Amino acid sequence: MTNLAATGGVPGPGRIGRVAIGDLLKKAAARFPDRVAVTDGARRVTFTELERDANRFANYLVARGLKPGEKISTICNNSVEFVKALFGIHRAGLVWVPINTMLGPADMDYILDHAEVRFALIDDNLHAQPDRRAALQKRGIDLIAVDLTGKAAAAGLEEFNDLIKGQSGIEPDIDFDDRDLAMIIYTSGTTSRPKGAMHCHLAVVMAVMSNAIEMHLDRNDGITGQFPLFHCAGHVLLLSYLSVGGRMALMRGFDPVVCMEAIVRDKLTVFVGLSLMYQAILDHPRRREYDLSGLKACIYTMAPMSRPLLERAMADMCPNFVLTSGQTEMYPATTMSQPDRQLERFGNYWGESLIVNETAIMDDDGKLLPRGQAGELVHRGPNVMMGYYKDPKATEEARKFGWHHTGDLALIDEHGEVLFLDRKKDMIKSGGENVASVKIEETLLAHPSVQNAAVVGLPHPQWGEAVSAFVKLKPGAVADEAEISEHCRKHLGGFQVPKFVRIVDEMPMTATGKLRKVELRQAFAGHFTKEHA
Repeated sequence: MTNLAATGGVPGPGRIGRVAIGDLLKKAAARFPDRVAVTDGARRVTFTELERDANRFANYLVARGLKPGEKISTICNNSVEFVKALFGIHRAGLVWVPINTMLGPADMDYILDHAEVRFALIDDNLHAQPDRRAALQKRGIDLIAVDLTGKAAAAGLEEFNDLIKGQSGIEPDIDFDDRDLAMIIYTSGTTSRPKGAMHCHLAVVMAVMSNAIEMHLDRNDGITGQFPLFHCAGHVLLLSYLSVGGRMALMRGFDPVVCMEAIVRDKLTVFVGLSLMYQAILDHPRRREYDLSGLKACIYTMAPMSRPLLERAMADMCPNFVLTSGQTEMYPATTMSQPDRQLERFGNYWGESLIVNETAIMDDDGKLLPRGQAGELVHRGPNVMMGYYKDPKATEEARKFGWHHTGDLALIDEHGEVLFLDRKKDMIKSGGENVASVKIEETLLAHPSVQNAAVVGLPHPQWGEAVSAFVKLKPGAVADEAEISEHCRKHLGGFQVPKFVRIVDEMPMTATGKLRKVELRQAFAGHFTKEHA
């Protein structure tokens, strides 16, 4: 609401000056109607088609009776239809609640219940999974399908492309504010249940604008799209490139040959990936079949890259590498290590703060620390989340002293770069996924032979951190490490299953009976680095 006294009685611009996620596509389509916006293998889709079908889906949702502010989920991997649906959801004024497709049915069900979702878009092959389908049927979610594998009709599902036929391609007249809730993205917390980070339109658009400037994006850029769009990283990269008239080559997961083929076929200029993806491309026997000289930049994220791998990738793929970092609660990116810094220093350097947000180091009393002193990494800026959905206590804790608290221990060095030191809480970041150690420990303790369990993240040259479990068996109990691993595979998502299980005779404990995980981290810190040396 405009303060009329402050403006001399002149009201604000209202819708004329709104900031909206859906408008990023609309403006790009007006400027670049015939340019290719996304590809999916041989399929090529223009900005005009995306814009038209996003509006058609928005009009379908409105006709279906969904009202602005209602929640809608996507249970999808990357596809053209998923992209169209994303923009349609925002055009209809709905709140997007993406489901990580790697989560098990129990976590999926929790998110749908917690966010009060009654309508969802799902890939037909994911609906075909018995446990997932049973959980959705039990909850009574209204579903429509993306017919990726031709199973939608047989399953009795309405299909996305059929439903938008006949709908108007003109954007529905829906009023909303740039500070209205636009999405709730659930991220694993330090408890056993995910927490929903809420973002408004303004937060996402400001992050997109910052990325476009900091990454020097233009209309001739194209990026690999193997990161899932249900993650904030994949989502914001899509928006950043489309907003300037660039393009994304959509992929359902990572395959080194598929990536190299897309770079050549679609004349992509940017590859984005984890360290393990760069390693896989460089080591692939067919690497020399593909001319990757069109790459002008390579982005790596989630974790730094080892010096030997980085030097090899810079020589073989592209000389311009950047490391970006962020988190779901601060729409990414928040920091970036520039190309000219790549070979200057190594370790967990996350780079400089981006123009969209401030970055600082804070002690436990809320005092900002000078360069070189360690404390908690904190941010503030328009890309900060609105809070955790239905969790005012966690929200209050995350924004103490007027800054967003990341839970990461770090310092800012003399060059103004963030150096990550450790996790303030027991969160593991493995291969781009946040893994709550508490959840894995609860699963381990559910095994009849396990008396105590501790889960930590150990340094890994490809995954950043590897989920690693230490268990103590009950007196007289018999179990081996393979049995413990299989137990985890039955009850956890694939990315949550420990990559290393060790049965120990005793756990390191404090005098008051608390686990000393730091001793386990220190004792086994070289386990994976030695393995890959």
